[in-house]
This record gives sequence, structure tokens and C-alpha cells, in this order.
Amino acid sequence: MFKSISPYLGKNKKFTALATILTSIGIIASVIPYYFLYQIIVPLTQHQIPSLNFILNKVIWIASCELLYGISYSLGLAFSHKSAYETLKNIRISLQSRLEKQPLGNIKELGTGQIKKVFTDDIDQLELLLAHAIPEGIANLAIPLVVIAGLFIVDWRLALITLATLPVGIFGMSMMMKSGMSKMGAYYDSAKKMNNTIIEYVNGMEAIKVFNKDGDSFKRFGDAVRSYRDFTLDWYKVCWPWMALYNSVLPNFALFVLPFGFIMLLNGAVTLSQLVLVLCMSFSIGPALLKALSFGGKIPQLNYKIAQLEKLMSHAPVKETNRNFEGKNYDVEFKDVSFTYKKIEGDEEKTKEVLHRVSLKLEQGTKTALIGESGSGKSTLAKLLVHFYDLDAGSISLGGQDITDMSLEALNNQISYVAQEQFLFNTSLYENILIGRPDASREEVLDAAHRAQCDEFLERFPEGIDTKAGDSGKQLSGGERQRISLARAILKNAPVIVLDEATAFMDPENEEKMNAALSEIIKDKTVITIAHRLSSIKNADKICILKEGKILAQGQHDELLKSCAEYQKLWNASSQAVNWKIQNTKKEAE
Repeated sequence: MFKSISPYLGKNKKFTALATILTSIGIIASVIPYYFLYQIIVPLTQHQIPSLNFILNKVIWIASCELLYGISYSLGLAFSHKSAYETLKNIRISLQSRLEKQPLGNIKELGTGQIKKVFTDDIDQLELLLAHAIPEGIANLAIPLVVIAGLFIVDWRLALITLATLPVGIFGMSMMMKSGMSKMGAYYDSAKKMNNTIIEYVNGMEAIKVFNKDGDSFKRFGDAVRSYRDFTLDWYKVCWPWMALYNSVLPNFALFVLPFGFIMLLNGAVTLSQLVLVLCMSFSIGPALLKALSFGGKIPQLNYKIAQLEKLMSHAPVKETNRNFEGKNYDVEFKDVSFTYKKIEGDEEKTKEVLHRVSLKLEQGTKTALIGESGSGKSTLAKLLVHFYDLDAGSISLGGQDITDMSLEALNNQISYVAQEQFLFNTSLYENILIGRPDASREEVLDAAHRAQCDEFLERFPEGIDTKAGDSGKQLSGGERQRISLARAILKNAPVIVLDEATAFMDPENEEKMNAALSEIIKDKTVITIAHRLSSIKNADKICILKEGKILAQGQHDELLKSCAEYQKLWNASSQAVNWKIQNTKKEAE
């Protein structure tokens, strides 16, 4: 367990070591007063009354020890927490850098709730291990062991009697850990489900209200919360009896010393001073040893969390090198591409092949449209080009260079990807567009916004382009968010452009303007566009029809309309949808 954390400690190991030393000094200081108490009691057992100076001297020593305990223990915890939170920072940064290189499918499979839980709750709970279990656990265990060794020097028989509670306490602790482990997996799965359900419930609040689905959605919400409650209580129920056993028995080292020690005293096997010393010291080590062993009850949880973190980071990152883009042009070629989505459900891996041996070449400066029914694989093909996932088989090249033979940064510099849903950060609209090219001037950003037809809605805001987008861009409509994302792509000015339903949220009156802007932007670029509205892509240089993960046909609009029954069906369906919208618009106007 400690070995897995060690790489993240780095320079902070010295603070952890210093914290352990300081807390050990504190524990020693907390034990010594019991020896002074013994020195006060022994004269009384011999019918001697100590002098006032003697008593004051011992009291001063006891007070000094308590003061030393407070200071050293506090300093130790200060250093341990400094080390702990620096280490948690290192873990989060490492996790974030690894997640950036993960296939997006793996990240989506985890869910927003689970990722949030890992980055905040699970990592925060490692603080117990780093700030407490290591320095406090070592100190609270080491010093009592030294005291127990001293008791054996005083009288080995009394020492053994003192330790008689250990087997009972350790048995209770081991049973608690064993029972807890059997329920831990279900507990954490229920926590994961609850987190994801809560986030889904909040994000889908608008749809829930519009379609009066409060009951259904709240039922899922309530079921997830109740499931977490039930699993938590179930986990605690099996642990509570054993926890009560070891908490009550383990620290009571005097439990057997008192009766058996007095029997030995009456038989003359030990002296009264020996018995008093052992009793005093047994009182001193009980709380410390209990505190040390209490961390043992947390170890299964910590082990589980570390294992989950390592599992999250163990997914193979997408393949890349540190090479720059070295392609001779901006042709895009898919060669025998196969791809399967993989999803883990419980212990079972479920797969679904969405592309099978797809080959397609897109020449520089041409516009290629990918069409097909939902689930045909067109969006997946576009996402594979921007290296969201690794292929099962085949290759994708840009300018003759395999996309896995360059860095992700180098590939991203060559491609602008505009999806149906674009995420906007809760910063200004200006900063959201600037993401396209961070070194751009303000004039260039304003020009990109103008060319993306953003002027119309920017004029509504008093602060214009400096207006905050709101959480996930909630200040803007879906079409407005798409125009901001299009402005990003314009600013980036990459030689390859992927438009994945980029005009899906456009109103009919705005779509014409957007298409005109797109025509200007994509000039001399290699373009892949995905659209359900076939009227927007009928002038493409090449139209590829995908069906069940394969390319069924490819060509230009006129020839496909004559030769491909599937294209005819899709074209007729698209035309009917457009006519239906036009007719409904006329009715509304009347």
C-alpha cells in the first residue's frame, strides 16, 4: 500500500519522516507522566508521605511532559498534513495528465459522478493514510512496544498478563476487517451509482420539467440514494459488533493485571512496587496502542481506494509519439479501419463493433460528407480521425503520416473538430473563442466571431463578447453555442475540418447564413462533414453512405440518386422532413 503512494511523495518524504519523529517524541512525553505517577504512589504503599517539594517536582515534570506532548504532536501533524496535501496534489495532477491521454470511451464509461468522486472524495480520503496513519500509526505503535519490552524487564509474567487482552482485541479487529471487505465492493458501487444519478438528475432538470417526468426521474434519484443508504448501513451492521469488541477490550491492559497481579502479590511472586509500576504503565499504553490499531480498520478501505485509482490510471493511453506532423499534404486516408466499442458492466465486458474494414480516401481541399442512419458509424469515423480512440485494426493517415506516429498535440494542430454539442467554459465568450488559438490577437478573435455570425446575439449582451458564458454555456441557446464553437474553429484555421452535425441547432433563417459562412471557412480545406439534412451536403465532392459499419456506396449526389437505393431512401426521408417543417411553419404563420 505504502509502495503505491511513495512515487507521489517525492520531496515530501522528509516531512513525513520528521512528522513521525515529532509524534514519537509526543507519545514518549505522554507516557512518561505515568512513571512519575508511579514514583508518587510507591512511597505511599510503603507508608511514607512524600514531601511537598517532591510532589511539586513531579507535578512540574508531568506538566512539562504534557506541554512537550502538545507541542511536538502538533508540529508533527503540521508537517504530516503539509506532506499529505502536497502528495494529494501530485496524485491529482498525475491522474489528470493520464486522463487526458485516455480514450474518451473509457472516460465516458466511468461517468461524471465517478470521476468527480475519484478526484475529490476518494483522493481526499487518502489524507487519513498520509497525514495520520503513517506518522501517528508508527509512533503510537512503536512507543507502546518499547514500553511493553520494558515491562518484560520488570517482570515477564506481569508483562504477559498485560498482553492477554491483545488476542481478543486483534481477533475482533480482524473479523471486522474480514466482514467489512465482503461488503465493500457493493458499498462503493452504490456510491458510484448515486453520484452519477445525482449529476444526471441535475443536468436533466430542464427536460424533466418540460416532459413532466419528475416522478420517474425522482424515483431513480430516490432509489439510488436509498440503495447507498442501505449498503452503507449493511456494511456498518456487520462491522459494529466487532468494532465494539475490540474498542472495549483492546485498550484495557489492566483488565487481567488487576486480579491476577494481586494473586501473585499475595503469593509473594511479585512486589507491590512492581505491580504498581506495571499497572501505571499499562494505563499509559492502552490509548496509544488502540489509536495505532484503529488505523488498521481503515487499511481495507484505503487499499480499495488506491486500487481503484490505479485501475482508473491503468487504461492504456491512446497511441502516440513525440514527433511533429510531417505529412506531405493534407490528404486523409482510412485503410481497413475496424473499431469496437467496449463497455464494462459488472465483471463482464460487452462489445459492439461499429466499423468493419472501412477504407476511404479524402483528397486535400475536398469536401466529403458521411451520411447514414443512426448507429451506422459515421460519427465514430470522424472521432477516430481526431484520435479519440485507438483502432482495433487498420490505420488512419494524414498526409501519408499515421496519426499514431505523431503527438496528440501535433495532430490536434492540424484538425478543427466542431461537434453537435460543444462545451463552453464559464469564462467570457472571448476566452471561449480564444481556445481555438491562444496566441491570437483580440482583433482576430472579433473577426472569427463576426465570420461565425455571432454579432447578432453578442449585441444583446451589455458586455458583448466579454460576457460570461455561464455554466456549460447556459447563457446561450444551442445554436449560439455552436456558432461560438465555429468561431473557435475559424480562429484555429486548421487545414482539416471535421463538422459533426455542426448546424444541428440552427434555425431555418440562420442556417442559410451559417452555410454561407461555412462555405467561406472551408475553402481550400480538407473537410469531413456529417449531417442528417442531406440538402446541406448535396454539393459535396464525395458523399459516403455508411450502413452497419461499412461503406455501402460513395460518389456525388446526382450519380448516387440514380444508382443507390439506400441514398434514395435517405434523400426522400430528409426531403419529407424538410417539407414537413415548411408546412408547419406556414400553418403557424397563418
